[in-house]
Amino acid sequence: MHDRDVSELPRPEPGDRPIAVRIGELDDLVGRDRLVEVCCDLLGGADRTSYVPELRYLTGHDWEPGDPILDPTVWKDYWVRTWGARGLLHRWSDRATDAVVAGLGDEHHRPAEMCLKVSARYDVAGTAPGAAALTVHDLPRVRAAAARALAVVGDTEHAEVVVAMLDDPEESVRVQAARAYERMATRLDLRPLDAPGRGHP
Repeated sequence: MHDRDVSELPRPEPGDRPIAVRIGELDDLVGRDRLVEVCCDLLGGADRTSYVPELRYLTGHDWEPGDPILDPTVWKDYWVRTWGARGLLHRWSDRATDAVVAGLGDEHHRPAEMCLKVSARYDVAGTAPGAAALTVHDLPRVRAAAARALAVVGDTEHAEVVVAMLDDPEESVRVQAARAYERMATRLDLRPLDAPGRGHP
């Protein structure tokens, strides 16, 4: 664990590197506990100006005075919440569980979708109800992400939610729902989709 003062946090090395690499660099510099604290605060709606040194790593932007990324009318606040969730996607701790559960109910789809990805990657406890609620979201990509999350975190009471997605108007969602149910059936000893009485081929 590190106790590095963020005022001493060096700027990221120049050059193009994947965001996951930059987030890993921040993790090495400040320690997992601090990184997760920052990400949870951002996901919860913290002021972006409170975390400029860390956001240089979390976003790949320079964050100089006058930079449009500092202007919430240009880069909306939901981006800040999304960046917080994305940090957790690449460097996880169970201490972030409550923040991700809450993030699934975000009013904007981007933070919620990122929390679905975190849920699916780390089997985050308590995220199944939020994922189930997002299976009827307006955007197909969010519904597909919800199916992927339920494949991992869903319980028996969510099986019918996934089955209902097999009739989704978007093929990509139907494909993810079928995969999700197959995985849930294996995990939870559920009846296969082609079993008598299931109602779907």
